[in-house]
Amino acid sequence: MIELRELTPDDWKDWRELRLAALTDAPTAFGARYADWADAAEDRWRARLALPGSYNLIAVLDGEPAGMASGLPSHDEPDVRELVSMWITPAARGRGVGDRLMTAVETWARSAGARAVELSVVEGNEKAHALYLRHGYQLTGKSGGPMPDGIHRELVLRKQL
Repeated sequence: MIELRELTPDDWKDWRELRLAALTDAPTAFGARYADWADAAEDRWRARLALPGSYNLIAVLDGEPAGMASGLPSHDEPDVRELVSMWITPAARGRGVGDRLMTAVETWARSAGARAVELSVVEGNEKAHALYLRHGYQLTGKSGGPMPDGIHRELVLRKQL
């Protein structure tokens, strides 16, 4: 059974555990690096979960942390939300966790009056890309900035709500 838990800044330890695992497991999939967060103080973790207008989730599968995702207001478009920081533990992949997290963020975005959700996926992350396409996201033609490795770039996808 998949349970979703909305996080508050007081849940920073749970967020930290999954975020560091994600940055270790998939170092080229995120705009941040493990080294950027490994020694971060508690106030930085709390601040991330307290971003204005944010929606932060952890998925729990059969009692174990299984993934995470966040929704944030777009910096550029007030009626668009962004799906960010999505990651599924290796043991939970292919078990519907990604689908549940995406649906929850889209539901949150609709309730906030958003007309679209946008996300970025690094080139070469074919499983994540396939998940997003399956949920109705389409390439925008925009390219994200270079990733920390200086090699990979992100593809920007959008779904109209």
